Amino acid sequence: MSSTASGKSGTWRNWAGNVTARPAREVTPASVEELSAAVRKAAADGLKVKAVGTGHSFTATAATDGVLIRPQLLTGIRNIDRENLTVRVEAGTPLKRLNMALAREGLSLTNMGDIMEQTVSGATSTGTHGTGRESGSIAAQIKGLELVTADGSVLACSEKENPEVFAAARVGIGALGIITAITFAVEPLFLLTAREEPMTFDKVTSAFDELWAENEHFEFYWFPHTGNTNTKRNNRSAGPEKPVSRIKGWIEDEFLSNGVFQAAQLVGRTVPATIPTIAQISSKALSARTYTDIPYKVYTSPRRVRFVEMEYAVPREALVETLRELKAMVDKSDLRVSFPVEVRTAPADDIALSTASGRDSAYVAVHMFRGTPYQAYFTAAERIFTAHEGRPHWGKVHTKDADYFAGVYPRFGEFTALRDRLDPERLFQNDYLRRVLGA
Repeated sequence: MSSTASGKSGTWRNWAGNVTARPAREVTPASVEELSAAVRKAAADGLKVKAVGTGHSFTATAATDGVLIRPQLLTGIRNIDRENLTVRVEAGTPLKRLNMALAREGLSLTNMGDIMEQTVSGATSTGTHGTGRESGSIAAQIKGLELVTADGSVLACSEKENPEVFAAARVGIGALGIITAITFAVEPLFLLTAREEPMTFDKVTSAFDELWAENEHFEFYWFPHTGNTNTKRNNRSAGPEKPVSRIKGWIEDEFLSNGVFQAAQLVGRTVPATIPTIAQISSKALSARTYTDIPYKVYTSPRRVRFVEMEYAVPREALVETLRELKAMVDKSDLRVSFPVEVRTAPADDIALSTASGRDSAYVAVHMFRGTPYQAYFTAAERIFTAHEGRPHWGKVHTKDADYFAGVYPRFGEFTALRDRLDPERLFQNDYLRRVLGA
Protein backbone atom coordinates (compact mmCIF):
# COMPACT_ATOMS: atom_id res chain seq x y z
CA MET A 1 0.00 0.00 0.00
CA SER A 2 1.25 3.49 -0.75
CA SER A 3 1.72 6.10 1.96
CA THR A 4 -1.74 7.43 1.08
CA ALA A 5 -4.09 6.39 3.83
CA SER A 6 -6.89 4.29 2.42
CA GLY A 7 -9.12 1.32 2.97
CA LYS A 8 -11.06 -1.43 1.22
CA SER A 9 -14.52 -1.27 -0.34
CA GLY A 10 -14.81 2.48 -0.65
CA THR A 11 -13.86 3.23 2.95
CA TRP A 12 -11.29 5.96 3.44
CA ARG A 13 -9.03 5.86 6.51
CA ASN A 14 -6.49 8.36 7.78
CA TRP A 15 -2.85 7.52 8.58
CA ALA A 16 -3.45 7.04 12.31
CA GLY A 17 -6.52 4.88 11.69
CA ASN A 18 -8.72 6.95 14.03
CA VAL A 19 -10.90 8.49 11.26
CA THR A 20 -12.90 6.62 8.61
CA ALA A 21 -15.33 7.80 5.94
CA ARG A 22 -17.39 6.27 3.16
CA PRO A 23 -17.58 8.73 0.25
CA ALA A 24 -20.35 8.34 -2.34
CA ARG A 25 -17.68 8.52 -5.03
CA GLU A 26 -13.99 9.24 -5.53
CA VAL A 27 -12.53 11.38 -8.30
CA THR A 28 -8.86 11.61 -9.30
CA PRO A 29 -8.72 14.62 -11.65
CA ALA A 30 -5.79 14.87 -14.06
CA SER A 31 -6.15 18.63 -14.59
CA VAL A 32 -7.56 21.77 -13.01
CA GLU A 33 -10.35 21.67 -15.65
CA GLU A 34 -11.32 18.14 -14.58
CA LEU A 35 -11.31 19.23 -10.93
CA SER A 36 -13.58 22.21 -11.72
CA ALA A 37 -15.95 19.89 -13.58
CA ALA A 38 -16.02 17.45 -10.62
CA VAL A 39 -16.88 20.32 -8.25
CA ARG A 40 -19.71 21.54 -10.49
CA LYS A 41 -21.08 18.01 -10.93
CA ALA A 42 -21.01 17.40 -7.15
CA ALA A 43 -22.99 20.62 -6.61
CA ALA A 44 -25.52 19.58 -9.28
CA ASP A 45 -25.89 16.16 -7.59
CA GLY A 46 -26.38 17.73 -4.17
CA LEU A 47 -23.17 16.18 -2.80
CA LYS A 48 -20.52 17.77 -0.57
CA VAL A 49 -16.88 17.80 -1.79
CA LYS A 50 -13.61 17.29 0.09
CA ALA A 51 -10.05 16.93 -1.19
CA VAL A 52 -7.82 14.53 0.71
CA GLY A 53 -4.03 14.31 0.74
CA THR A 54 -2.14 11.52 2.48
CA GLY A 55 -4.46 11.42 5.48
CA HIS A 56 -1.88 12.67 7.97
CA SER A 57 -4.47 14.71 9.91
CA PHE A 58 -5.75 13.16 13.13
CA THR A 59 -9.00 15.13 12.79
CA ALA A 60 -11.82 14.44 10.32
CA THR A 61 -10.91 17.58 8.38
CA ALA A 62 -10.93 15.67 5.04
CA ALA A 63 -13.69 13.16 5.77
CA THR A 64 -16.81 13.21 3.60
CA ASP A 65 -19.77 11.05 2.60
CA GLY A 66 -19.97 13.03 -0.65
CA VAL A 67 -17.30 13.34 -3.35
CA LEU A 68 -13.72 12.64 -2.30
CA ILE A 69 -11.15 14.35 -4.54
CA ARG A 70 -7.76 12.64 -4.67
CA PRO A 71 -5.05 14.97 -5.99
CA GLN A 72 -2.28 12.49 -6.78
CA LEU A 73 -2.31 13.31 -10.51
CA LEU A 74 -1.96 17.03 -9.75
CA THR A 75 1.70 16.82 -8.82
CA GLY A 76 5.04 18.27 -9.80
CA ILE A 77 6.68 21.63 -10.18
CA ARG A 78 4.94 23.96 -12.66
CA ASN A 79 7.72 26.52 -12.81
CA ILE A 80 10.74 27.92 -11.02
CA ASP A 81 11.35 31.67 -11.03
CA ARG A 82 15.03 32.05 -10.14
CA GLU A 83 14.92 35.83 -10.32
CA ASN A 84 12.16 36.20 -7.71
CA LEU A 85 13.12 32.95 -5.94
CA THR A 86 9.70 31.33 -6.09
CA VAL A 87 8.51 27.90 -7.15
CA ARG A 88 4.98 27.01 -8.28
CA VAL A 89 3.84 23.48 -7.49
CA GLU A 90 0.73 21.41 -8.08
CA ALA A 91 -1.33 20.94 -4.91
CA GLY A 92 -1.04 17.15 -4.72
CA THR A 93 2.77 17.17 -4.70
CA PRO A 94 4.14 15.38 -1.63
CA LEU A 95 6.54 17.53 0.40
CA LYS A 96 9.13 14.78 0.05
CA ARG A 97 9.09 15.06 -3.75
CA LEU A 98 9.16 18.85 -3.57
CA ASN A 99 12.13 18.88 -1.18
CA MET A 100 14.14 16.45 -3.30
CA ALA A 101 13.31 18.23 -6.57
CA LEU A 102 14.25 21.62 -5.10
CA ALA A 103 17.56 20.24 -3.78
CA ARG A 104 18.41 18.98 -7.28
CA GLU A 105 17.77 22.53 -8.52
CA GLY A 106 19.99 23.99 -5.79
CA LEU A 107 17.01 25.42 -3.88
CA SER A 108 15.19 24.87 -0.59
CA LEU A 109 12.27 26.01 1.51
CA THR A 110 13.48 28.09 4.47
CA ASN A 111 11.76 25.97 7.10
CA MET A 112 9.73 22.77 7.25
CA GLY A 113 8.01 20.36 9.61
CA ASP A 114 9.53 17.14 10.92
CA ILE A 115 7.82 14.79 8.46
CA MET A 116 7.47 15.17 4.71
CA GLU A 117 4.89 12.56 3.72
CA GLN A 118 2.04 15.08 3.37
CA THR A 119 0.92 16.83 0.19
CA VAL A 120 1.80 20.52 0.00
CA SER A 121 -1.88 21.53 0.08
CA GLY A 122 -2.75 19.27 3.01
CA ALA A 123 0.24 20.42 5.04
CA THR A 124 -0.35 24.14 4.47
CA SER A 125 -4.14 24.03 4.81
CA THR A 126 -3.87 22.63 8.34
CA GLY A 127 -1.01 24.91 9.41
CA THR A 128 1.82 22.35 9.52
CA HIS A 129 5.02 23.87 10.91
CA GLY A 130 8.49 23.14 12.16
CA THR A 131 10.34 25.25 14.67
CA GLY A 132 11.95 28.65 14.09
CA ARG A 133 12.96 31.87 15.76
CA GLU A 134 12.32 34.01 12.65
CA SER A 135 10.99 31.56 10.06
CA GLY A 136 7.38 30.46 10.28
CA SER A 137 5.17 27.59 9.16
CA ILE A 138 5.09 26.15 5.65
CA ALA A 139 1.97 28.28 4.95
CA ALA A 140 3.87 31.42 6.00
CA GLN A 141 6.25 30.76 3.06
CA ILE A 142 3.42 30.89 0.49
CA LYS A 143 3.53 33.70 -2.08
CA GLY A 144 0.52 32.73 -4.18
CA LEU A 145 -2.38 30.27 -4.32
CA GLU A 146 -4.75 28.99 -6.96
CA LEU A 147 -8.03 27.45 -5.82
CA VAL A 148 -11.22 26.09 -7.31
CA THR A 149 -14.15 27.71 -5.53
CA ALA A 150 -17.70 26.42 -5.00
CA ASP A 151 -18.99 27.55 -8.42
CA GLY A 152 -16.15 25.70 -10.17
CA SER A 153 -14.22 28.84 -11.09
CA VAL A 154 -10.44 29.10 -10.58
CA LEU A 155 -9.36 31.92 -8.29
CA ALA A 156 -5.77 33.18 -8.08
CA CYS A 157 -4.67 35.01 -4.95
CA SER A 158 -1.52 36.65 -3.59
CA GLU A 159 -0.61 39.80 -1.66
CA LYS A 160 -1.64 41.82 -4.74
CA GLU A 161 -4.42 39.69 -6.26
CA ASN A 162 -7.48 38.95 -4.08
CA PRO A 163 -5.44 39.78 -0.95
CA GLU A 164 -8.35 39.10 1.43
CA VAL A 165 -8.54 35.52 0.11
CA PHE A 166 -4.75 35.19 0.37
CA ALA A 167 -4.91 36.31 4.04
CA ALA A 168 -7.22 33.40 4.82
CA ALA A 169 -6.68 30.61 2.30
CA ARG A 170 -3.06 29.88 3.18
CA VAL A 171 -4.46 28.06 6.23
CA GLY A 172 -7.96 27.39 4.92
CA ILE A 173 -8.71 23.95 6.47
CA GLY A 174 -10.48 23.06 3.23
CA ALA A 175 -13.31 25.51 3.89
CA LEU A 176 -12.80 28.04 1.09
CA GLY A 177 -12.20 25.85 -1.94
CA ILE A 178 -9.87 23.19 -3.30
CA ILE A 179 -6.28 24.34 -3.77
CA THR A 180 -4.81 23.41 -7.15
CA ALA A 181 -1.40 25.12 -7.03
CA ILE A 182 0.83 26.86 -4.51
CA THR A 183 3.68 29.32 -5.09
CA PHE A 184 6.35 29.11 -2.38
CA ALA A 185 9.21 31.45 -1.59
CA VAL A 186 12.46 29.48 -1.83
CA GLU A 187 16.13 30.29 -1.37
CA PRO A 188 19.45 28.95 -2.60
CA LEU A 189 20.25 25.59 -0.99
CA PHE A 190 22.06 26.00 2.32
CA LEU A 191 23.57 23.83 5.04
CA LEU A 192 22.37 23.37 8.60
CA THR A 193 24.36 22.07 11.51
CA ALA A 194 22.23 20.11 13.94
CA ARG A 195 23.33 19.66 17.52
CA GLU A 196 21.34 17.14 19.51
CA GLU A 197 22.01 16.66 23.19
CA PRO A 198 20.26 15.51 26.35
CA MET A 199 19.36 18.18 28.94
CA THR A 200 17.33 18.03 32.13
CA PHE A 201 13.76 19.31 32.09
CA ASP A 202 14.62 21.89 34.76
CA LYS A 203 17.59 23.20 32.82
CA VAL A 204 15.79 23.45 29.48
CA THR A 205 12.80 25.24 31.00
CA SER A 206 14.86 27.68 33.06
CA ALA A 207 17.17 28.47 30.11
CA PHE A 208 14.44 28.37 27.46
CA ASP A 209 14.52 32.08 26.56
CA GLU A 210 18.28 31.98 25.93
CA LEU A 211 18.12 28.70 24.01
CA TRP A 212 15.36 30.15 21.84
CA ALA A 213 17.21 33.46 21.28
CA GLU A 214 20.60 31.89 20.50
CA ASN A 215 19.40 29.41 17.88
CA GLU A 216 17.66 29.78 14.54
CA HIS A 217 15.69 26.58 15.18
CA PHE A 218 15.36 25.15 18.68
CA GLU A 219 13.17 22.24 19.78
CA PHE A 220 13.14 19.58 22.43
CA TYR A 221 11.38 16.42 23.53
CA TRP A 222 10.48 15.79 27.16
CA PHE A 223 10.00 12.19 28.27
CA PRO A 224 7.06 11.99 30.71
CA HIS A 225 7.80 10.17 34.01
CA THR A 226 11.38 11.48 33.80
CA GLY A 227 13.20 14.75 34.32
CA ASN A 228 14.97 14.27 30.98
CA THR A 229 14.73 15.94 27.60
CA ASN A 230 16.50 15.64 24.28
CA THR A 231 17.26 19.03 22.69
CA LYS A 232 17.94 19.90 19.05
CA ARG A 233 19.41 23.14 17.69
CA ASN A 234 19.64 23.74 13.95
CA ASN A 235 21.72 26.67 12.72
CA ARG A 236 23.01 27.69 9.31
CA SER A 237 26.50 26.57 8.56
CA ALA A 238 29.28 27.43 6.12
CA GLY A 239 30.01 23.70 5.90
CA PRO A 240 31.54 21.36 5.06
CA GLU A 241 28.75 18.76 4.84
CA LYS A 242 29.11 16.13 7.55
CA PRO A 243 26.03 13.93 7.32
CA VAL A 244 25.22 11.29 9.91
CA SER A 245 27.07 8.12 8.85
CA ARG A 246 24.78 5.49 7.34
CA ILE A 247 25.30 2.93 10.08
CA LYS A 248 24.98 5.49 12.87
CA GLY A 249 21.96 6.97 11.12
CA TRP A 250 20.37 3.55 10.87
CA ILE A 251 21.01 2.78 14.55
CA GLU A 252 19.71 6.13 15.81
CA ASP A 253 16.96 7.00 13.33
CA GLU A 254 15.65 3.61 12.28
CA PHE A 255 16.58 1.20 15.07
CA LEU A 256 16.22 3.42 18.15
CA SER A 257 13.66 5.98 16.92
CA ASN A 258 11.49 3.54 14.96
CA GLY A 259 12.39 -0.13 15.59
CA VAL A 260 13.19 -0.33 19.30
CA PHE A 261 10.77 2.54 19.96
CA GLN A 262 7.98 0.55 18.29
CA ALA A 263 8.85 -2.54 20.39
CA ALA A 264 8.92 -0.46 23.57
CA GLN A 265 5.54 1.06 22.66
CA LEU A 266 4.05 -2.42 22.17
CA VAL A 267 5.38 -3.54 25.57
CA GLY A 268 4.03 -0.37 27.18
CA ARG A 269 0.62 -0.82 25.59
CA THR A 270 0.43 -4.41 26.84
CA VAL A 271 1.90 -3.75 30.31
CA PRO A 272 1.37 -0.05 31.18
CA ALA A 273 3.20 -0.44 34.51
CA THR A 274 6.48 -0.82 32.59
CA ILE A 275 6.16 2.61 30.94
CA PRO A 276 8.03 4.76 33.52
CA THR A 277 11.00 2.36 33.38
CA ILE A 278 10.92 2.29 29.58
CA ALA A 279 10.76 6.11 29.59
CA GLN A 280 13.90 6.32 31.76
CA ILE A 281 15.75 4.02 29.33
CA SER A 282 14.39 5.76 26.19
CA SER A 283 15.28 9.21 27.47
CA LYS A 284 18.91 8.11 27.83
CA ALA A 285 19.13 6.00 24.65
CA LEU A 286 20.01 8.83 22.27
CA SER A 287 23.44 10.28 22.90
CA ALA A 288 24.65 13.72 21.85
CA ARG A 289 25.52 14.13 18.16
CA THR A 290 26.34 16.89 15.69
CA TYR A 291 25.96 16.71 11.92
CA THR A 292 25.74 19.11 8.95
CA ASP A 293 23.52 18.53 5.91
CA ILE A 294 21.06 20.14 3.49
CA PRO A 295 17.83 21.37 5.14
CA TYR A 296 15.32 18.61 4.48
CA LYS A 297 17.77 15.98 5.75
CA VAL A 298 18.09 17.91 9.01
CA TYR A 299 14.54 19.15 9.57
CA THR A 300 12.72 15.92 8.72
CA SER A 301 12.96 12.36 9.95
CA PRO A 302 11.08 9.14 9.22
CA ARG A 303 8.12 8.41 11.51
CA ARG A 304 7.10 4.78 11.22
CA VAL A 305 5.63 4.31 14.68
CA ARG A 306 1.94 5.20 14.38
CA PHE A 307 0.42 7.41 17.05
CA VAL A 308 -2.40 9.81 17.83
CA GLU A 309 -1.47 13.43 18.59
CA MET A 310 -2.82 16.62 20.11
CA GLU A 311 -0.86 19.86 19.68
CA TYR A 312 -1.61 23.35 20.94
CA ALA A 313 0.05 26.69 20.22
CA VAL A 314 0.31 28.88 23.32
CA PRO A 315 1.76 32.41 23.51
CA ARG A 316 5.53 31.92 23.62
CA GLU A 317 5.84 33.69 26.97
CA ALA A 318 3.39 31.15 28.48
CA LEU A 319 5.37 28.09 27.37
CA VAL A 320 7.43 27.35 30.48
CA GLU A 321 4.46 27.67 32.80
CA THR A 322 2.38 25.45 30.49
CA LEU A 323 5.09 22.76 30.48
CA ARG A 324 5.55 22.84 34.24
CA GLU A 325 1.80 22.44 34.70
CA LEU A 326 1.79 19.55 32.22
CA LYS A 327 4.63 17.79 34.05
CA ALA A 328 2.98 18.31 37.45
CA MET A 329 -0.28 16.90 36.07
CA VAL A 330 1.41 13.76 34.70
CA ASP A 331 3.45 13.27 37.90
CA LYS A 332 0.34 13.49 40.09
CA SER A 333 -1.83 11.27 37.90
CA ASP A 334 -2.12 7.54 37.26
CA LEU A 335 -1.45 8.17 33.57
CA ARG A 336 1.20 6.11 31.82
CA VAL A 337 2.60 8.12 28.92
CA SER A 338 5.04 6.28 26.67
CA PHE A 339 5.55 8.99 24.01
CA PRO A 340 7.72 12.08 24.43
CA VAL A 341 6.19 15.58 24.43
CA GLU A 342 7.49 17.72 21.55
CA VAL A 343 8.14 21.47 22.00
CA ARG A 344 8.72 23.93 19.12
CA THR A 345 8.24 27.65 18.37
CA ALA A 346 7.12 29.97 15.55
CA PRO A 347 7.13 33.75 15.07
CA ALA A 348 3.86 35.64 14.68
CA ASP A 349 2.42 35.63 11.15
CA ASP A 350 -0.40 37.45 9.32
CA ILE A 351 -2.61 34.49 8.30
CA ALA A 352 -6.15 34.66 9.74
CA LEU A 353 -6.39 31.11 11.15
CA SER A 354 -2.71 30.24 11.48
CA THR A 355 -1.96 29.00 15.00
CA ALA A 356 0.72 31.73 15.11
CA SER A 357 -1.63 34.45 13.81
CA GLY A 358 -0.65 37.75 15.39
CA ARG A 359 1.40 36.25 18.22
CA ASP A 360 4.81 34.66 18.82
CA SER A 361 3.93 31.08 19.60
CA ALA A 362 5.24 27.91 21.20
CA TYR A 363 3.87 24.48 20.37
CA VAL A 364 3.38 21.65 22.82
CA ALA A 365 2.49 18.29 21.26
CA VAL A 366 1.33 15.29 23.26
CA HIS A 367 1.19 11.85 21.65
CA MET A 368 -0.06 8.37 22.48
CA PHE A 369 0.84 5.13 20.71
CA ARG A 370 -1.90 4.01 18.31
CA GLY A 371 -4.33 1.66 20.05
CA THR A 372 -3.61 3.04 23.54
CA PRO A 373 -6.46 4.91 25.27
CA TYR A 374 -5.55 8.58 24.94
CA GLN A 375 -8.69 10.44 26.09
CA ALA A 376 -7.76 10.91 29.78
CA TYR A 377 -4.29 12.26 28.97
CA PHE A 378 -5.43 14.50 26.11
CA THR A 379 -8.37 15.87 28.14
CA ALA A 380 -6.11 16.81 31.06
CA ALA A 381 -3.51 18.31 28.71
CA GLU A 382 -6.15 20.24 26.77
CA ARG A 383 -7.45 21.79 30.00
CA ILE A 384 -3.95 23.19 30.64
CA PHE A 385 -3.49 24.39 27.04
CA THR A 386 -6.84 26.18 26.87
CA ALA A 387 -6.23 27.93 30.20
CA HIS A 388 -3.36 29.68 28.34
CA GLU A 389 -5.58 30.59 25.35
CA GLY A 390 -4.03 27.78 23.34
CA ARG A 391 -4.93 27.25 19.70
CA PRO A 392 -5.06 23.60 18.57
CA HIS A 393 -3.42 22.44 15.36
CA TRP A 394 -6.25 22.08 12.81
CA GLY A 395 -5.10 18.59 11.86
CA LYS A 396 -4.60 17.17 15.35
CA VAL A 397 -6.99 15.86 18.00
CA HIS A 398 -8.92 18.53 19.95
CA THR A 399 -12.44 19.10 21.25
CA LYS A 400 -12.85 22.84 20.60
CA ASP A 401 -15.58 24.52 18.56
CA ALA A 402 -16.38 27.81 16.79
CA ASP A 403 -17.30 29.60 20.05
CA TYR A 404 -13.86 28.88 21.47
CA PHE A 405 -12.05 29.87 18.27
CA ALA A 406 -13.93 33.17 18.05
CA GLY A 407 -12.30 33.99 21.40
CA VAL A 408 -8.70 32.98 20.62
CA TYR A 409 -8.49 34.12 16.98
CA PRO A 410 -8.95 37.90 16.59
CA ARG A 411 -9.55 37.40 12.84
CA PHE A 412 -12.01 34.50 13.14
CA GLY A 413 -14.94 36.63 11.92
CA GLU A 414 -12.92 37.76 8.90
CA PHE A 415 -12.41 34.11 7.92
CA THR A 416 -16.05 33.07 8.37
CA ALA A 417 -17.29 36.12 6.43
CA LEU A 418 -15.01 35.19 3.52
CA ARG A 419 -16.31 31.64 3.66
CA ASP A 420 -19.89 32.97 3.49
CA ARG A 421 -18.88 34.81 0.33
CA LEU A 422 -16.91 32.01 -1.37
CA ASP A 423 -19.02 29.03 -0.30
CA PRO A 424 -22.50 30.28 0.64
CA GLU A 425 -24.08 26.85 0.00
CA ARG A 426 -21.42 25.06 2.10
CA LEU A 427 -20.34 22.74 -0.71
CA PHE A 428 -17.06 22.10 1.15
CA GLN A 429 -18.73 21.54 4.52
CA ASN A 430 -18.28 18.43 6.65
CA ASP A 431 -18.91 17.60 10.32
CA TYR A 432 -15.48 18.86 11.39
CA LEU A 433 -15.89 22.26 9.69
CA ARG A 434 -19.42 22.57 11.07
CA ARG A 435 -17.93 22.20 14.55
CA VAL A 436 -14.86 24.43 14.21
CA LEU A 437 -16.33 27.20 12.02
CA GLY A 438 -19.99 27.04 12.96
CA ALA A 439 -22.89 26.29 10.62
